Amino acid sequence: MANRWLQLVLSIVTMVMIANLQYAWTLFVNPLSEAHGWSKAEVQITFTLFALFQVWLVPVNGWFLDRLGPSRLVALGGVLAAASWLIFSGAHTLGALYVGGAIGGISGGIVYGAGIASAVKWFPDRRGLAVGLTAAGFGGGAALTILPISHMLATRGYAATFATFALIQGCVIVFCALFLRFPRKAAAVSEAIPSFVSNVDRAPAEMLQQPIFYLLYGMFVMIACGLLVMTAQIAPFARDFGFEKVPVYVLGVGFATLQFALVADNVLNGVSRAAFGALSDRIGRETTMLLAFLLEAGALLGFLLLAPRSPWLFILFAGLTFVASGEIYSLFPTACTDLFGSRHAATNCGLLYTAKGTAALFVPFASFVYQRAGSWTPVLVTLVVFNLISALLAIFALRPMRMRAISADRLVEGPAAVIPA
Repeated sequence: MANRWLQLVLSIVTMVMIANLQYAWTLFVNPLSEAHGWSKAEVQITFTLFALFQVWLVPVNGWFLDRLGPSRLVALGGVLAAASWLIFSGAHTLGALYVGGAIGGISGGIVYGAGIASAVKWFPDRRGLAVGLTAAGFGGGAALTILPISHMLATRGYAATFATFALIQGCVIVFCALFLRFPRKAAAVSEAIPSFVSNVDRAPAEMLQQPIFYLLYGMFVMIACGLLVMTAQIAPFARDFGFEKVPVYVLGVGFATLQFALVADNVLNGVSRAAFGALSDRIGRETTMLLAFLLEAGALLGFLLLAPRSPWLFILFAGLTFVASGEIYSLFPTACTDLFGSRHAATNCGLLYTAKGTAALFVPFASFVYQRAGSWTPVLVTLVVFNLISALLAIFALRPMRMRAISADRLVEGPAAVIPA
C-alpha cells in the first residue's frame, strides 16, 4: 500500500463515487417535488444543507484525518453516503429529506478532504497533477452516471434509483477505504523538491497568522463565485435564453440542449482540474492562475454576449466557464500545501476550502440582483471583474509574497525532501 500511484487511483475512485451527491442532485428535484407536492424551493433546502455540512465540516474532518489517517474515516464516509441516498429513497417528509442531505454533506466532506489530503501528502513533487486528478474525480465523476441515472429515473422512479446507486457508491467507497494510507515520514529521502515548495510544516493556528493565507482565501472566494453561479443557474440560463428543451444533434443522436450542456460541463470541469494542476507543476501556480482567470473572464463575457444567439454557443461558452474555473479545486489546495507543508495539510486545506461556503452566499444574492435588474448582465459583469482582479493579484501580490515566505523558510530549515516515485 506504499505505492503512491495506487493510493492516487483509490482516492480518485472514492471521489467519483461521491460526485453524484452534489452534481446529480438536480435530476431528482422535479421527481421529488411532483411525488410529494413539495415546492422546488423546499426540496432545494436539502442541497443547501448538503453544501453547508460538506464545506464547513471539512476542517474538522481534516483534523481527524491528520491524526487517524484516511482508512477508517473514508469507510465511515462510504457508509454515510449510502445512508444518505437510502434515506432519500424512503423519505415521505421534508424533515427526513433534510436529514439525508446533512448526512450526505458529512460524507462528502470526509471523502473529499481525505482525497485532497492524500494527494498533497503523497506527491510533494507533483502536487498540481495529483490534486488535479483527484479533484477531477469529484468535478467530472457525475458525467459517468448522469445518463444511467436519468434512464433509471424514467423507467423505475426516484426511490429505486436512489436505493440502487446508494448501495453501489457506498460499497465501492468502503472497499477502497480498506487500502487507503497516508505516507510515513520514513518514506522521504534527501532529494530536494522544487524551489517553490516550503519545507516548513505549519499548524493551522500558525497558518491563520499569515497574511498570504487570507490573500489565497479572497481569491478563492472570487473565482468560486463564478463557478457556483454557473452550476446553480445553468438551467435558469437555458430557460431564459429559450434553449432548455431545444434539441442539438451529435453524430445523428439528439439531446436536449440543457442535458447535453450538463454532461459537457461535468466532463470539462473534471478535465480542467487535472490539466491546470499538471500545468502548474511546470510553469508555476501563479502563472497558471493568471491564464485560467483571464480565460474565465473571456468565457463569461462570451456567455453574456454570444450564448443567447444559439444552443451551440450556449453549450460552448458554458463549458468554457467550467474549464477555466474548476481548476481552483486543484490550484488552491496545492498552493496552500506548497506554502504551509503537508503534515497538517488535511486541516489547512480544509480551512481554505471553506472559501467555497463563503462564495455560496453569492448565489442567492446573484438571483436577487437578477430579479431586481431583470437581466443577468450585472451578475456576469461582476464575475468578470472578480476574475480580472484575481488574475492581477496572482502575479503582483501572491507571487512575491510566496517567494519571500518560502525563501525565509529555506534559510531557516535547509532543503526539504521528496517521496520517490
